[in-house]
Amino acid sequence: MAQAGNRTQLIRTIIRDERIGTQHDLVRALRRRGVDVTQATVSRDIKRMRLAKVPAGDGRYRYALPDASQPAPPDAEHFRAVAEEFAREVVVALDLVLVKTVPGGAAPVAQAIDDMRWPDIAGTLAGEDTIIVVPRTRTGSQSVARRLRAMLPT
Repeated sequence: MAQAGNRTQLIRTIIRDERIGTQHDLVRALRRRGVDVTQATVSRDIKRMRLAKVPAGDGRYRYALPDASQPAPPDAEHFRAVAEEFAREVVVALDLVLVKTVPGGAAPVAQAIDDMRWPDIAGTLAGEDTIIVVPRTRTGSQSVARRLRAMLPT
């Protein structure tokens, strides 16, 4: 457990000192410092530490430490930031909605969808690059897909 605590401190330092825009950037920064870590571990660390994507000032986003004086960003805004980095398309398949992502991007996008707590979504299941979004009703897939598509970057 001490290793996770040390990694957390190191992540805090990296986020403060460098412009880290993606999970991959953070993995590389940790590896440069001798920490052998996977993208999945970094994804869990980001969630646990409540790191937020904030505008970097050049049209891109970077990770930032949570600021207790600032209100938490709206869940829809968080989804948009995560979707901009990872999501590629939304497809309806029978009664389900699939969200296609870049490889390794499904987990953070699925978590962002779950965090929005839409009442018409029962839950998500994430693979490597595909998320299954399960609507609560058989007829809900089209409206869920439409709302998700509207939130994807153009």
